[in-house]
Amino acid sequence: MSQLHPHRLPAVPRRALLASTAALALALGACGNRDGQGGAGGPGGAGGPGGQMPPPEVAVIAVQPTTVALGTELPGRLEPSRVAQVRAQATGILQKRVFTEGSEVRAGQTLYQIDPAPYEAALQSAQAGLAQARAQLAQAGALAARYKPLVAAQAVSQQEYDAAAAAEQAAKAQVAAGEAAVRSAGINRAYATVSAPISGRIGRSMVTEGALVSAQEGTQLATIQQINPLYLNITQSVNDVLQLRQALAVGKLARAGQAEAARVEIVLENGQRYGSDGRLLFTDLTVDPATGQVSLRAEVPNPRGLLLPGMYVRARLQQAQIDGAMLVPQQAVTRGSQGDMVLVVGPEGQVMPRPVKVEGVKDGQWIVTQGLAAGEQVMVEGAMKLMFGAKVVKPVPWSPKKPQGGAGQPPAAAAPDASAAPMTPGAASAAAPASAPAPAPAASR
Repeated sequence: MSQLHPHRLPAVPRRALLASTAALALALGACGNRDGQGGAGGPGGAGGPGGQMPPPEVAVIAVQPTTVALGTELPGRLEPSRVAQVRAQATGILQKRVFTEGSEVRAGQTLYQIDPAPYEAALQSAQAGLAQARAQLAQAGALAARYKPLVAAQAVSQQEYDAAAAAEQAAKAQVAAGEAAVRSAGINRAYATVSAPISGRIGRSMVTEGALVSAQEGTQLATIQQINPLYLNITQSVNDVLQLRQALAVGKLARAGQAEAARVEIVLENGQRYGSDGRLLFTDLTVDPATGQVSLRAEVPNPRGLLLPGMYVRARLQQAQIDGAMLVPQQAVTRGSQGDMVLVVGPEGQVMPRPVKVEGVKDGQWIVTQGLAAGEQVMVEGAMKLMFGAKVVKPVPWSPKKPQGGAGQPPAAAAPDASAAPMTPGAASAAAPASAPAPAPAASR
């Protein structure tokens, strides 16, 4: 048998041996790196032999059932509860203004003084006419009284007595006309003094002293607005109204108080909540065919005058409430075509996907009505750590880094966390950590 010289090995087997040795070294190095980093999915588990690292920390919240008030936040415009335009009811020269613009006035308070001289003269003339009519009535009454016994004794004719009685009745009519003329002249004289028809806040004066005002044209002098309380006019989608009433009819939701949407919270333009809540006065029974909206009116107390007519505010209508619901941060819920899903951390640190039912949003949190039990820990942050094959995690309490969005924030505004990725067939990489570890890198196989 021929022997081969050790330094004369064939070239191809030698290269194959070198390649196999390099591959083995790379595999051993990858395994050593994996053991040194202590992956939670490695041999021995977390904290086991080989110096492995503890399980990764994830932020969770312990959900608790609560009563959640459902409502709708809608824009609205404030208007005064009563408005009165102060107009001239007497023609003449405006002599003086006796109020301060922008101040509070009382009903019956004097505001303007129009020159009363012509009306005083007309009143005196009417009073003189009334006196003359009363004198004629006295004379006619005395004549008729004298003729009455004489006609019985046939001392005067019946025709003369009838004429005296008719004259007495005519004199009485003249007296009644004179009294009406005096009252009319007195009313016109009173119109020369312009008073406030209602209590409220008066605006700027539209005329100045020396201006000629006309009763025939109805010259506007000022405007008084009653701003305590104010009316808030808002509109709501008819679809929202129908869905809410249907839920109330089948008993899925409980009414907030004795009446539907009885309380209205007011949010100012700067985002702050107004100190006093309003109350809903009525909901219009007619739907606007052009917009599909239903009109609502609320009454808002305004004792300090902070709110002004014409302001735009946001109204939160608390129309119903859900008992036993749970509030979950938006980034903790995965919304997809297969439904809503959360990741629940068990007592031993295991992560389990859980389908839930979401009814709406409240103060930046989803309202979960089904799928969770009291005290369960829902993962809010840290789902990306499951991509490295961790089977067990360490739950830590979650604290928001910044205020969540308002109650009217749309679902698309949720925080961009990995757990919020849609659970669709095309996004299996985000949903896979909830059920199984991710595949190991090729070098470690």
